Amino acid sequence: MATLLIADDNKQILSVLERYAVKSGYQVLLAEDGQQALDLYEKNHVSLVLLDVMMPYVDGFEVCRRIRKESTVPIILITARGEDFERIMGLDIGADDYIVKPFSPGEVMARIRAVLRRMNSYSEPSASQVLTIDNLRIDLSSYAVTVNGEPVKLARKAVEILWTLASRPRRTFTRDMLLQSLWGEEYHGDVRAVDSQVKRMRMSLQQQPHPNWDIKTIWGVGYQFEYSE
Repeated sequence: MATLLIADDNKQILSVLERYAVKSGYQVLLAEDGQQALDLYEKNHVSLVLLDVMMPYVDGFEVCRRIRKESTVPIILITARGEDFERIMGLDIGADDYIVKPFSPGEVMARIRAVLRRMNSYSEPSASQVLTIDNLRIDLSSYAVTVNGEPVKLARKAVEILWTLASRPRRTFTRDMLLQSLWGEEYHGDVRAVDSQVKRMRMSLQQQPHPNWDIKTIWGVGYQFEYSE
């Protein structure tokens, strides 16, 4: 049974989400602030973390950053309506999805199921989950990327985008295609989520030379993995 860690300083929201989560078959841990969320995470095996951005003591962004330093556990952020920078920042620091307030508990459960399904599809290591092109190696089972044998630190979604592009060199993927493929049909965000991930990914990849391949922007369309054999 999957265990959800739900953190929000609004007790009413916590109560409602707990009720729906238990009804959906999940075990639930509840936190009313960021520090409590970190403490619970350290002491328990957690399958997914649902974080409100605005929490006392330690905010949701910082909780996400700290967890991402040591784990690839799925993280969904709860953000305020109209605060685009919160959503983009959350994806930049490694969140897998975001939900905008006000929301319906049913929507939250659907998002949780979608993220866990995607995680389960990557849970069993196999040769098909390791991709090597020139000096680039992507291990999707562990979300590890190396260039010239040196590790490159990337957010989970950036690794998934890189894998998708590199597995089909010279094919152009539109932003909408990447959104639907990697965030799922339940995701209704905008294409800036993809642009933000690609921007950060490029900055990290530039730390190692890779003259034979690159992530190319197809202006007005999307991205492709360009490779010169």
